[in-house]
Amino acid sequence: MIYYIYADDKQEFVENCKSFLEDKTITYLPFSKLEDLHVADVTHLIATGCLYELKLIMGIAHQNGIPLGIVPTSEQKELIKTFALSSKTEEAIKQALIPSEKKIDLLYCNGEIVLQEVVIGDAPPLDRFDSILNGKSYIDRIKIFWRTIKRVKGLKHTQIKITDAKENEIKLSAVGVVGIEYNNNTFASKLIASQLSANDGKLSIIILSPTSIMQYMGYLFKSLVSHLTPHTLPKSVGYMRSSKLIIEPKGQMDVLIDSTQRQIIPIELEVKEKALALNVGKAFWEKQSTQTNVKDSIKVDHLPSDEESITYLSTAIPLFSHASKAQYASLFTNLREESKLSSTFMILLILATMIATFGLFINSSSVIIGAMLLAPLMQPIVSLSMGVLRQDEALQINGIKTIAIGVLTVLATAGLIALFTPIERLTSEMSGRLSPTILDLFVAIVSGAAAAYAKSNEKILGSLAGVAIAVALVPPIAVAGIGLGWADWSIFLNAFLLFMTNLVGIVLSAAFIFAILGFSPLHLAKKGILTWLIIVALVSIPLYSSFEKMKEDVKIQKTLANLTFNVGKHDVKLTHIELMHRKKKDEIRCEVISTGILSTVEKNRLKNAILKSINKEAEVIVTFRYRL
Repeated sequence: MIYYIYADDKQEFVENCKSFLEDKTITYLPFSKLEDLHVADVTHLIATGCLYELKLIMGIAHQNGIPLGIVPTSEQKELIKTFALSSKTEEAIKQALIPSEKKIDLLYCNGEIVLQEVVIGDAPPLDRFDSILNGKSYIDRIKIFWRTIKRVKGLKHTQIKITDAKENEIKLSAVGVVGIEYNNNTFASKLIASQLSANDGKLSIIILSPTSIMQYMGYLFKSLVSHLTPHTLPKSVGYMRSSKLIIEPKGQMDVLIDSTQRQIIPIELEVKEKALALNVGKAFWEKQSTQTNVKDSIKVDHLPSDEESITYLSTAIPLFSHASKAQYASLFTNLREESKLSSTFMILLILATMIATFGLFINSSSVIIGAMLLAPLMQPIVSLSMGVLRQDEALQINGIKTIAIGVLTVLATAGLIALFTPIERLTSEMSGRLSPTILDLFVAIVSGAAAAYAKSNEKILGSLAGVAIAVALVPPIAVAGIGLGWADWSIFLNAFLLFMTNLVGIVLSAAFIFAILGFSPLHLAKKGILTWLIIVALVSIPLYSSFEKMKEDVKIQKTLANLTFNVGKHDVKLTHIELMHRKKKDEIRCEVISTGILSTVEKNRLKNAILKSINKEAEVIVTFRYRL
């Protein structure tokens, strides 16, 4: 016998359904008279109602091995999507009447069937259906993103103990947990869609445990704004899969079962494997994982579990991550050691200076790169940046002392080599370090950020060699030393400005990255970062002036490049234009390809044409080449 169980307030809907069931022998029974149901006589059940009523019928069908079909109303959009039911009444009825050949698992939470999800605590947006983005414009999605960020900012961590079916106990800190059985189009299910199956006897939980707002923002932006699903779990999210999980929060956490609040702690989630023959759409089975792996799975090693992190995160989630005590102790031990002056530091620095200086004289970039790799000057600079961040006086003094002595040593070594080398020729490698601009500051800032990140992560410490090459600390000081050896103050000042650019850029950006990585609270970091921000601003003044000069030089070069005109009897063409900035008057040096030897009058016309083209006074020095 087929029974159609329906909600009392859906009488009108059911009357409409009867027109499609006239050829069937069906007993209609409202939920208010459910006690009149004789399960022994039932061969098939059809149900229409709210989630609570449907779950009640599903429980009866499960306990008595009765196949069940659901006829949803048009308002039950998420139910329709979850089980791939038809939104058209006639088709939904046809679907509900056909006994299912496959059985699905049923997820129970403390004895209550979970149709869609269990939410413990708060887990935005993992606890939401992706339908919130349907039809939303880019601006609307950005608004949803910022609302979600505000929700995350107000969350607090709670210590949770989770016990799986094999009695393994895991303790961690989290703001929320989402338990699911099927791919139900929530953001949580989308993260682990490849692991979800409706008949493997396993349930899954997604654990939200962000250690900073910044850490979680990437996932939120990708999911809510870009509407993309990450291929891997975000760093702030953990995952567990088992047939049974007991979740015991240390503090009070709200529990929602299918959006209905329950006061139940501890929370016991358990799967009844292949428990119910439920009529679902074909698309439902297509969404299930085809993997045959039935093993339990745990991915929570990256989530905070130590007492220090739990205590720190229990008040509020910070903007930036907080480094653990072990990370802090390890990094500080290294930085304190590297900030101190040592014989090893001095020997390496002198050798690197000698290599760099000789490389500058012979104009060899490969030799200079070797000196960059050997020079240990980056170490005390990174140590200084941490001292600036933490307002650690000993670290700052040691760092400044080591840097100062190191710089003086490089200047003296390079100066002596220049003094006793019988060559006073400015090579291209030297001149390349005499015109620092704002672009060099940007390189230093990025290099400092890379150095701090590499220093805080032992796995990528080898990357510091690349940072040393990028920022090139010793070569500009060596050029300044050569300027001293030649008693050329212009060379000294310009080259030393490049070193100062590198120094302040690295200190500022390294301190900022250390702050982001959680090695100092923001209230302590502000003073040091602001101080060095002012220093960087002061250094930027001459750098910006040089940048403007470089822009002007490029403009002049473009204006004169391949310029062809007639100066009288001969045609001339300008190539290889170089601009040399001198104290009294700038020089323009170029090659002139001419059809013949120019007279004095033609040479004057050429000079006037060049100066008129660039609209500025300058000395013009040319090398003539003749077209035969």
